[in-house]
Amino acid sequence: MRTVLKRLLQAFLVIVVLIAAAAIWKRDGINRLIAVNSLFSEEKIVHNFSNMDQAFLTRTMSRGGTEPAALPQGTPLTLPDGAEDWIAERSVTALVVLKNGAVRHESYHLGTDPEDRRISWSVAKSFLSALTGIVVEQGAIGSLDDPVELYAPELKDSAYEGATIRNVLNMSSGVVFNEDYLDFNSDINRMGRVLALGQSMDDFVASLTETFAPPGETWQYVSIDTHVIGMVIRGASGQSIPELLERHVIQKMGFEADPYYVTDGYGVAFVLGGLNLRTRDYARFGQMFLQDGHWNGQQIVPADWIAASTVPSAPTPTDEQRYGFQWWIAPNAPDGEYFARGIYGQYIFIDTSRDVVIALNSADRKFRKEGVNDANIAMFRTIAAALD
Repeated sequence: MRTVLKRLLQAFLVIVVLIAAAAIWKRDGINRLIAVNSLFSEEKIVHNFSNMDQAFLTRTMSRGGTEPAALPQGTPLTLPDGAEDWIAERSVTALVVLKNGAVRHESYHLGTDPEDRRISWSVAKSFLSALTGIVVEQGAIGSLDDPVELYAPELKDSAYEGATIRNVLNMSSGVVFNEDYLDFNSDINRMGRVLALGQSMDDFVASLTETFAPPGETWQYVSIDTHVIGMVIRGASGQSIPELLERHVIQKMGFEADPYYVTDGYGVAFVLGGLNLRTRDYARFGQMFLQDGHWNGQQIVPADWIAASTVPSAPTPTDEQRYGFQWWIAPNAPDGEYFARGIYGQYIFIDTSRDVVIALNSADRKFRKEGVNDANIAMFRTIAAALD
C-alpha cells in the first residue's frame, strides 16, 4: 500500500512540475493574450498605441547611421475653425502637416510626445504596397497577374488558390474573412490571438478555405489579403519583409528613429498593421509619395508604381470609398488626392495639387461611427485649403 501511495505521490509531483513548466513556457504568450484583450480599453489605448513593443513580439529595423532627412520649419499654421474640437473629439495623439515639404503644424496630445513610435495599423498596408512596387521593378515578381501560389506554394488548396497578386493588392480575393473587431470569434480577433500566442500567421492564412466570390469580381476589405502580399514578396525574393523594407526604404528615407514591426512567433512581420514609426516619419513617407517616389536624393519607389497604386483600380462601387493597390481614394476626390488609413484614426493624407501631406495618429474608439472617416477627410481638406 505504501508503495502504491509513494508512486501516486511521485506521479502527482511530476504532473505539478509539468504544469508549472508549461505555465512558465507559455507565460509570455498568456501575457500577450491579456494585452490583446485590453489593447483598446479606454484607460490603456493611448499608452498601448505608443508602446506596442511592451506587449508583443517585435522586429526592429535599423534607420542607418545617417542624419535624419531634414523637415524644414515653415510659417506656423493657425488651425482652421473647428480643428481643436476635432482633435479632442477624435482622440488625436499626433498631427503633422507639411506644405511644400516644410512643417507648418506639429502637435502632440493626450500625454504623448514626438519621440513616440506609434502603431500604424492598416497604414502599414501602404508601406507594403510601396515595397511590392520595388520588388516588381527588380524582376523578382514576373507579373501582377501571376497566381499567389506561384510564389507562396503553401497557399495551394487554400481559399487563395487561383487569386492573383493584383486581386490581393485590390482587396478582391473573394476570401471570406470576418473583420468585426467587436465579435470575439471573428477572423480578425482569432488572428490577434495567433499573434499573441506566438503562433504562425502563414499557417493561419493557409487554413482559410471559404470564398464568397470568384477572385477579382467583388471588392471587400479583407485585411488578411495584405499578409498574402507579404508571403508573395518573401517567396519571390527569399528575404523577410523587415530586411527588404530596411534596405530599400527605411535606410534611404532618413527616418528619425528605428521603426519596428510586431511579429508572430516565427519572426514573420505583421505586415497588415504592425509597423511602428514616429509621426514625423509617417509624414516623410507621405512626402516621398507626393514627390513621385523621389526623396533624400534618391528614387525610392518607382514613379510608375506610385501612379498605378494610388488611383482607383479595385472593383469598388463608384459612390463609395474607392481603392487602389493598398491605398484609399475618396469617392469625390480630385485628381492626386489619396490616403492611407488605419483603425482608430491613423492616416497619411496626400493632396498633390496643393503639395500637402498630413500625418495623423489617434486613439479614436469611435472611429467606426458612421460619418467619422468622411469628417476626417473633410478636415484634412480644410487644413490643406488653409495653407494656400
